[in-house]
Amino acid sequence: MVKRFRKTATTLIKGAKTLDGKYYSNAKIFNEELENIFYENWLCVGRANDIKKEGNYISYEIGSENVIILRNKKNQLNGFFNVCRHRGTRTCIDKKGSFSKTIQCKYHGWTYNLDGNLVGAPNMDKVDGFKKSDYPLHDILIKEWNGFIFISLSDKPENFKDFYEPLKNKFNEWQLSSLKTIKQINYTIKANWKLVIQNFNECYHCPTIHPNLAKIHHFTSGENDLYEGPFLGGFMTLNDDKKSITESGDLISKPIPGVNKENLNRVYYYSLFPNMLISLHPDYVMYHTIVPVNPGKCKITCSWLFFEENNNKYNYSDAIEFWHKTNKQDWEISELSQLGIQSKRYTPGPYSSRESLLSTFDNYYLSKLNK
Repeated sequence: MVKRFRKTATTLIKGAKTLDGKYYSNAKIFNEELENIFYENWLCVGRANDIKKEGNYISYEIGSENVIILRNKKNQLNGFFNVCRHRGTRTCIDKKGSFSKTIQCKYHGWTYNLDGNLVGAPNMDKVDGFKKSDYPLHDILIKEWNGFIFISLSDKPENFKDFYEPLKNKFNEWQLSSLKTIKQINYTIKANWKLVIQNFNECYHCPTIHPNLAKIHHFTSGENDLYEGPFLGGFMTLNDDKKSITESGDLISKPIPGVNKENLNRVYYYSLFPNMLISLHPDYVMYHTIVPVNPGKCKITCSWLFFEENNNKYNYSDAIEFWHKTNKQDWEISELSQLGIQSKRYTPGPYSSRESLLSTFDNYYLSKLNK
Protein backbone atom coordinates (compact mmCIF):
# COMPACT_ATOMS: atom_id res chain seq x y z
CA MET A 1 0.00 0.00 0.00
CA VAL A 2 1.37 3.40 -0.96
CA LYS A 3 1.72 5.71 2.01
CA ARG A 4 -0.37 8.84 2.47
CA PHE A 5 0.96 12.02 0.93
CA ARG A 6 1.98 15.15 2.76
CA LYS A 7 1.71 18.64 1.36
CA THR A 8 5.22 19.47 2.57
CA ALA A 9 6.46 17.03 -0.05
CA THR A 10 6.43 19.74 -2.71
CA THR A 11 8.14 22.49 -0.67
CA LEU A 12 11.18 23.92 -2.45
CA ILE A 13 14.33 24.46 -0.43
CA LYS A 14 14.74 28.22 -0.07
CA GLY A 15 17.29 29.62 -2.50
CA ALA A 16 17.84 26.25 -4.20
CA LYS A 17 19.79 26.43 -7.45
CA THR A 18 21.14 23.97 -9.98
CA LEU A 19 24.54 22.39 -9.47
CA ASP A 20 27.72 24.08 -10.58
CA GLY A 21 28.85 23.13 -14.08
CA LYS A 22 31.91 21.22 -12.83
CA TYR A 23 29.65 18.43 -11.54
CA TYR A 24 28.66 17.62 -15.13
CA SER A 25 32.01 17.92 -16.89
CA ASN A 26 34.96 17.54 -14.52
CA ALA A 27 36.89 14.26 -14.86
CA LYS A 28 38.20 14.40 -11.28
CA ILE A 29 34.67 14.72 -9.90
CA PHE A 30 33.50 11.89 -12.16
CA ASN A 31 36.18 9.61 -10.68
CA GLU A 32 35.09 10.68 -7.20
CA GLU A 33 31.53 9.69 -8.13
CA LEU A 34 32.70 6.23 -9.15
CA GLU A 35 34.69 5.74 -5.96
CA ASN A 36 32.24 7.25 -3.47
CA ILE A 37 28.87 6.50 -5.08
CA PHE A 38 28.89 3.70 -7.64
CA TYR A 39 31.52 1.54 -5.97
CA GLU A 40 29.93 2.05 -2.53
CA ASN A 41 26.14 2.01 -3.04
CA TRP A 42 23.70 -0.75 -3.98
CA LEU A 43 23.21 -0.87 -7.76
CA CYS A 44 20.31 -2.37 -9.68
CA VAL A 45 21.68 -4.57 -12.46
CA GLY A 46 18.61 -6.38 -13.78
CA ARG A 47 15.91 -8.92 -12.98
CA ALA A 48 16.27 -12.27 -11.26
CA ASN A 49 13.96 -13.96 -13.76
CA ASP A 50 16.30 -12.90 -16.55
CA ILE A 51 18.82 -15.40 -15.09
CA LYS A 52 16.55 -18.41 -14.81
CA LYS A 53 18.61 -21.57 -15.11
CA GLU A 54 21.79 -23.02 -13.68
CA GLY A 55 24.77 -21.45 -15.45
CA ASN A 56 22.84 -18.49 -16.88
CA TYR A 57 24.74 -15.24 -16.35
CA ILE A 58 24.93 -11.55 -17.10
CA SER A 59 27.98 -9.31 -16.87
CA TYR A 60 27.85 -5.75 -15.61
CA GLU A 61 30.43 -3.01 -16.13
CA ILE A 62 30.80 0.21 -14.19
CA GLY A 63 33.95 2.34 -14.43
CA SER A 64 36.97 0.02 -14.38
CA GLU A 65 35.03 -2.79 -12.72
CA ASN A 66 33.31 -5.72 -14.42
CA VAL A 67 31.33 -8.37 -12.57
CA ILE A 68 29.53 -11.63 -13.39
CA ILE A 69 26.13 -12.46 -11.90
CA LEU A 70 25.06 -16.09 -12.35
CA ARG A 71 22.77 -18.79 -11.04
CA ASN A 72 24.45 -21.81 -9.43
CA LYS A 73 23.24 -25.40 -9.25
CA LYS A 74 21.41 -24.68 -5.99
CA ASN A 75 19.34 -22.09 -7.90
CA GLN A 76 21.06 -19.28 -5.99
CA LEU A 77 22.42 -16.05 -7.45
CA ASN A 78 26.18 -15.55 -7.13
CA GLY A 79 28.26 -12.54 -8.09
CA PHE A 80 31.99 -12.30 -8.77
CA PHE A 81 34.51 -9.76 -9.93
CA ASN A 82 35.41 -10.72 -13.51
CA VAL A 83 39.08 -11.17 -12.60
CA CYS A 84 41.04 -14.42 -12.87
CA ARG A 85 43.10 -15.10 -9.74
CA HIS A 86 46.14 -16.06 -11.82
CA ARG A 87 47.10 -13.02 -13.91
CA GLY A 88 43.99 -10.87 -13.49
CA THR A 89 42.55 -11.57 -16.94
CA ARG A 90 38.82 -11.13 -17.46
CA THR A 91 37.31 -14.59 -17.62
CA CYS A 92 34.10 -13.61 -19.42
CA ILE A 93 33.70 -11.16 -22.32
CA ASP A 94 30.02 -11.58 -23.25
CA LYS A 95 27.23 -9.49 -21.72
CA LYS A 96 25.06 -12.53 -21.13
CA GLY A 97 25.05 -16.25 -21.79
CA SER A 98 25.30 -19.58 -20.05
CA PHE A 99 28.20 -21.47 -18.50
CA SER A 100 28.06 -25.28 -18.71
CA LYS A 101 29.33 -26.22 -15.26
CA THR A 102 32.41 -24.06 -14.90
CA ILE A 103 33.99 -20.68 -15.67
CA GLN A 104 37.32 -20.94 -17.47
CA CYS A 105 39.88 -18.23 -18.11
CA LYS A 106 41.01 -18.35 -21.75
CA TYR A 107 44.57 -17.27 -20.93
CA HIS A 108 45.97 -20.23 -18.98
CA GLY A 109 42.95 -22.38 -18.36
CA TRP A 110 42.33 -21.66 -14.69
CA THR A 111 38.82 -22.98 -14.07
CA TYR A 112 36.21 -22.14 -11.42
CA ASN A 113 32.91 -23.73 -10.49
CA LEU A 114 29.65 -21.76 -10.30
CA ASP A 115 30.32 -20.97 -6.65
CA GLY A 116 33.60 -19.29 -7.61
CA ASN A 117 35.91 -21.97 -6.25
CA LEU A 118 39.06 -22.76 -8.20
CA VAL A 119 38.77 -26.36 -9.44
CA GLY A 120 41.43 -26.45 -12.15
CA ALA A 121 44.88 -24.81 -12.40
CA PRO A 122 47.08 -26.44 -15.06
CA ASN A 123 50.77 -26.97 -14.18
CA MET A 124 50.40 -25.42 -10.72
CA ASP A 125 50.70 -28.69 -8.79
CA LYS A 126 54.48 -28.35 -8.48
CA VAL A 127 54.38 -24.79 -7.13
CA ASP A 128 55.43 -24.80 -3.48
CA GLY A 129 52.55 -24.07 -1.11
CA PHE A 130 49.96 -23.66 -3.85
CA LYS A 131 46.41 -24.55 -2.79
CA LYS A 132 43.38 -24.14 -5.03
CA SER A 133 41.31 -23.20 -2.00
CA ASP A 134 43.41 -20.04 -1.58
CA TYR A 135 42.33 -18.66 -4.98
CA PRO A 136 38.55 -18.42 -5.39
CA LEU A 137 37.05 -15.68 -7.51
CA HIS A 138 36.51 -12.51 -5.52
CA ASP A 139 32.82 -12.43 -4.70
CA ILE A 140 30.47 -9.46 -4.55
CA LEU A 141 27.44 -8.91 -2.37
CA ILE A 142 24.18 -9.61 -4.14
CA LYS A 143 20.56 -9.19 -3.04
CA GLU A 144 17.21 -9.88 -4.66
CA TRP A 145 14.48 -7.33 -3.94
CA ASN A 146 11.02 -7.47 -5.52
CA GLY A 147 12.48 -9.54 -8.35
CA PHE A 148 15.30 -7.06 -9.04
CA ILE A 149 18.99 -7.90 -8.64
CA PHE A 150 21.11 -5.48 -6.62
CA ILE A 151 24.86 -5.69 -6.13
CA SER A 152 27.41 -3.88 -4.02
CA LEU A 153 31.11 -3.59 -4.86
CA SER A 154 31.89 -2.04 -1.49
CA ASP A 155 34.18 -3.60 1.13
CA LYS A 156 31.91 -2.09 3.80
CA PRO A 157 28.44 -1.80 2.26
CA GLU A 158 25.44 -0.32 3.98
CA ASN A 159 23.06 -3.00 5.20
CA PHE A 160 20.66 -3.60 2.32
CA LYS A 161 17.62 -4.21 4.51
CA ASP A 162 18.23 -1.01 6.46
CA PHE A 163 18.93 1.05 3.34
CA TYR A 164 15.73 -0.09 1.61
CA GLU A 165 13.55 0.10 4.73
CA PRO A 166 11.71 3.24 3.44
CA LEU A 167 10.42 1.14 0.51
CA LYS A 168 9.38 -1.91 2.55
CA ASN A 169 6.01 -3.21 1.25
CA LYS A 170 5.56 0.01 -0.70
CA PHE A 171 5.08 -1.63 -4.09
CA ASN A 172 3.28 -4.81 -3.01
CA GLU A 173 0.19 -3.98 -5.05
CA TRP A 174 2.14 -4.34 -8.31
CA GLN A 175 3.44 -7.86 -7.51
CA LEU A 176 6.86 -6.93 -8.87
CA SER A 177 8.40 -10.36 -8.29
CA SER A 178 5.77 -11.95 -10.54
CA LEU A 179 6.27 -9.63 -13.51
CA LYS A 180 8.13 -10.73 -16.62
CA THR A 181 10.49 -8.65 -18.74
CA ILE A 182 8.88 -8.45 -22.19
CA LYS A 183 11.01 -5.77 -23.84
CA GLN A 184 14.34 -4.08 -23.19
CA ILE A 185 15.91 -1.19 -25.10
CA ASN A 186 19.47 0.09 -24.60
CA TYR A 187 20.38 3.72 -25.18
CA THR A 188 23.69 5.58 -25.13
CA ILE A 189 23.41 9.34 -24.70
CA LYS A 190 25.85 12.23 -24.61
CA ALA A 191 24.82 13.58 -21.24
CA ASN A 192 25.89 13.28 -17.62
CA TRP A 193 24.07 10.56 -15.66
CA LYS A 194 22.68 13.07 -13.15
CA LEU A 195 20.82 14.96 -15.88
CA VAL A 196 18.82 11.81 -16.62
CA ILE A 197 17.78 11.41 -12.98
CA GLN A 198 17.05 15.10 -12.54
CA ASN A 199 14.92 15.13 -15.68
CA PHE A 200 12.97 12.09 -14.40
CA ASN A 201 12.24 13.79 -11.08
CA GLU A 202 10.20 16.66 -12.51
CA CYS A 203 7.39 17.15 -15.00
CA TYR A 204 7.90 20.91 -15.31
CA HIS A 205 9.22 20.13 -18.79
CA CYS A 206 6.33 17.87 -19.82
CA PRO A 207 4.11 20.44 -21.63
CA THR A 208 6.97 21.52 -23.90
CA ILE A 209 8.99 18.31 -24.31
CA HIS A 210 6.24 15.66 -24.01
CA PRO A 211 2.99 17.07 -25.45
CA ASN A 212 1.49 13.58 -25.82
CA LEU A 213 2.32 12.70 -22.22
CA ALA A 214 0.81 16.00 -21.10
CA LYS A 215 -2.48 14.88 -22.68
CA ILE A 216 -2.48 11.82 -20.41
CA HIS A 217 -1.62 13.45 -17.09
CA HIS A 218 -1.20 17.14 -16.24
CA PHE A 219 2.21 18.18 -14.97
CA THR A 220 0.68 19.80 -11.85
CA SER A 221 -1.43 16.77 -10.91
CA GLY A 222 1.12 15.02 -8.75
CA GLU A 223 2.11 14.69 -5.13
CA ASN A 224 5.38 13.40 -3.68
CA ASP A 225 5.61 11.06 -0.72
CA LEU A 226 9.38 10.49 -0.83
CA TYR A 227 11.19 13.80 -1.01
CA GLU A 228 14.54 13.51 0.76
CA GLY A 229 17.35 10.99 0.97
CA PRO A 230 18.09 8.25 -1.61
CA PHE A 231 14.49 7.61 -2.71
CA LEU A 232 12.41 10.32 -4.35
CA GLY A 233 9.04 10.48 -6.08
CA GLY A 234 5.29 10.18 -5.96
CA PHE A 235 2.29 9.96 -8.26
CA MET A 236 0.70 11.76 -11.20
CA THR A 237 -3.07 11.54 -11.72
CA LEU A 238 -4.35 10.35 -15.08
CA ASN A 239 -6.80 12.58 -16.90
CA ASP A 240 -10.45 11.47 -16.74
CA ASP A 241 -10.48 10.04 -20.26
CA LYS A 242 -7.21 8.08 -19.86
CA LYS A 243 -6.65 4.66 -18.30
CA SER A 244 -2.89 4.25 -18.63
CA ILE A 245 0.19 5.70 -20.32
CA THR A 246 0.00 4.16 -23.78
CA GLU A 247 -0.32 5.38 -27.37
CA SER A 248 -4.09 4.94 -27.16
CA GLY A 249 -4.48 6.03 -23.55
CA ASP A 250 -6.17 2.69 -22.84
CA LEU A 251 -5.06 -0.19 -20.64
CA ILE A 252 -3.00 -2.81 -22.45
CA SER A 253 -4.73 -5.51 -20.38
CA LYS A 254 -6.63 -5.91 -17.16
CA PRO A 255 -4.95 -4.03 -14.30
CA ILE A 256 -2.32 -5.92 -12.34
CA PRO A 257 -4.17 -7.95 -9.69
CA GLY A 258 -3.93 -6.20 -6.34
CA VAL A 259 -3.69 -2.61 -7.58
CA ASN A 260 -6.32 -0.81 -5.52
CA LYS A 261 -9.08 1.38 -6.89
CA GLU A 262 -7.36 4.64 -5.90
CA ASN A 263 -4.24 3.70 -7.85
CA LEU A 264 -6.09 2.73 -11.03
CA ASN A 265 -5.96 6.37 -12.14
CA ARG A 266 -2.41 7.09 -11.00
CA VAL A 267 1.11 6.48 -12.24
CA TYR A 268 3.91 6.43 -9.67
CA TYR A 269 7.44 7.60 -10.48
CA TYR A 270 10.41 6.98 -8.17
CA SER A 271 14.16 7.38 -8.44
CA LEU A 272 16.28 4.97 -6.37
CA PHE A 273 19.76 6.37 -5.81
CA PRO A 274 22.08 6.07 -7.58
CA ASN A 275 21.07 4.25 -10.77
CA MET A 276 17.44 3.12 -10.91
CA LEU A 277 14.19 4.76 -12.03
CA ILE A 278 10.87 2.94 -11.69
CA SER A 279 7.43 3.84 -13.08
CA LEU A 280 4.39 1.91 -11.84
CA HIS A 281 1.26 1.94 -14.01
CA PRO A 282 -2.06 0.21 -13.34
CA ASP A 283 -1.30 -2.44 -15.98
CA TYR A 284 2.52 -2.63 -16.27
CA VAL A 285 5.80 -1.46 -14.77
CA MET A 286 8.73 0.20 -16.51
CA TYR A 287 12.19 0.70 -15.06
CA HIS A 288 15.46 2.28 -16.17
CA THR A 289 19.00 1.56 -15.04
CA ILE A 290 21.75 4.11 -15.66
CA VAL A 291 25.48 3.50 -16.04
CA PRO A 292 27.85 6.50 -16.21
CA VAL A 293 30.56 6.16 -18.86
CA ASN A 294 32.34 9.49 -18.52
CA PRO A 295 31.33 13.01 -17.40
CA GLY A 296 29.43 13.62 -20.64
CA LYS A 297 28.12 10.16 -21.50
CA CYS A 298 25.96 7.45 -19.96
CA LYS A 299 24.21 4.24 -20.92
CA ILE A 300 20.56 3.62 -20.09
CA THR A 301 18.58 0.40 -20.23
CA CYS A 302 14.79 0.67 -20.25
CA SER A 303 12.76 -2.46 -19.47
CA TRP A 304 9.02 -3.13 -19.57
CA LEU A 305 7.50 -5.64 -17.13
CA PHE A 306 4.09 -7.26 -17.57
CA PHE A 307 1.89 -9.65 -15.58
CA GLU A 308 1.58 -12.46 -18.12
CA GLU A 309 -1.07 -14.52 -16.37
CA ASN A 310 -3.34 -11.51 -16.36
CA ASN A 311 -4.55 -11.64 -19.94
CA ASN A 312 -3.55 -13.50 -23.09
CA LYS A 313 -4.31 -10.49 -25.28
CA TYR A 314 -1.64 -8.01 -24.30
CA ASN A 315 -1.00 -5.09 -26.63
CA TYR A 316 2.57 -4.61 -25.40
CA SER A 317 3.55 -2.25 -28.20
CA ASP A 318 0.93 0.31 -27.14
CA ALA A 319 2.97 1.04 -23.99
CA ILE A 320 6.45 0.34 -25.34
CA GLU A 321 6.19 2.57 -28.42
CA PHE A 322 4.83 5.46 -26.37
CA TRP A 323 7.64 5.35 -23.84
CA HIS A 324 10.32 4.72 -26.46
CA LYS A 325 9.34 8.01 -28.12
CA THR A 326 9.15 9.75 -24.75
CA ASN A 327 12.55 8.37 -23.73
CA LYS A 328 14.14 9.76 -26.88
CA GLN A 329 12.62 13.16 -26.16
CA ASP A 330 14.17 13.05 -22.67
CA TRP A 331 17.55 11.96 -24.00
CA GLU A 332 17.59 14.74 -26.59
CA ILE A 333 16.83 17.48 -24.06
CA SER A 334 19.39 15.99 -21.63
CA GLU A 335 22.04 16.17 -24.35
CA LEU A 336 21.14 19.80 -25.03
CA SER A 337 21.44 20.50 -21.31
CA GLN A 338 24.88 18.91 -21.29
CA LEU A 339 26.01 21.11 -24.17
CA GLY A 340 24.71 24.28 -22.52
CA ILE A 341 26.17 23.51 -19.09
CA GLN A 342 29.63 23.15 -20.67
CA SER A 343 29.54 26.80 -21.76
CA LYS A 344 31.71 29.26 -19.87
CA ARG A 345 28.57 31.40 -19.52
CA TYR A 346 26.64 28.77 -17.61
CA THR A 347 25.90 29.66 -14.00
CA PRO A 348 23.56 27.83 -11.59
CA GLY A 349 19.94 28.93 -12.06
CA PRO A 350 17.06 28.92 -9.56
CA TYR A 351 14.86 25.84 -9.33
CA SER A 352 11.11 26.32 -9.74
CA SER A 353 8.50 25.13 -7.24
CA ARG A 354 7.91 22.15 -9.59
CA GLU A 355 11.54 21.04 -9.18
CA SER A 356 11.73 20.49 -5.42
CA LEU A 357 12.94 16.90 -5.80
CA LEU A 358 15.92 18.05 -7.84
CA SER A 359 17.20 20.23 -5.04
CA THR A 360 16.90 17.37 -2.54
CA PHE A 361 18.58 14.99 -5.01
CA ASP A 362 21.45 17.46 -5.36
CA ASN A 363 21.85 17.69 -1.59
CA TYR A 364 21.94 13.92 -1.14
CA TYR A 365 24.34 13.52 -4.06
CA LEU A 366 26.72 16.12 -2.60
CA SER A 367 26.58 14.44 0.80
CA LYS A 368 27.82 11.22 -0.80
CA LEU A 369 30.74 13.13 -2.32
CA ASN A 370 31.41 14.74 1.07
CA LYS A 371 30.95 18.17 -0.53
